[in-house]
Amino acid sequence: ISVLFLTMLLLFLALFPGAFNCCMKISDEIPSGILRRVERFEIQKADGLCHLEAVILHMKGKKFCVNPWNRKVKKMMKKLKHKIHRSKSHVRRQRRTRITKQKEQKQ
Repeated sequence: ISVLFLTMLLLFLALFPGAFNCCMKISDEIPSGILRRVERFEIQKADGLCHLEAVILHMKGKKFCVNPWNRKVKKMMKKLKHKIHRSKSHVRRQRRTRITKQKEQKQ
C-alpha cells in the first residue's frame, strides 16, 4: 500500500508541478514595513489548481500571500507597476539616445 501511495504521489507531482506553489491561506492585514520591501508580486487566480484569489508578494527569498482586495496592497501594486514602467522607459530612452549619437558620429 505504501508503494502504491508513493507512486501516486510522484505521478501527481510530475503531472502538476505547480500544485504546491498555490497560496492556501491569505492575510487580510499586512504591515506597511513589509509592503515597502516588496520586490515583485504575482496575482494568483482562483482557477485551475489554485482555488483561492491572492496576491503573492516576493521579497528576499520570502513569499507572503495577501488578500487582493486590501487597499494597501492595491496601492503598493500600482506604485510598484509605475516604478517598474518608469525604470524600463528610462532605460529605453537612454539606449535610443546612445544609438542616435552613434549614428550621428558615423555620418
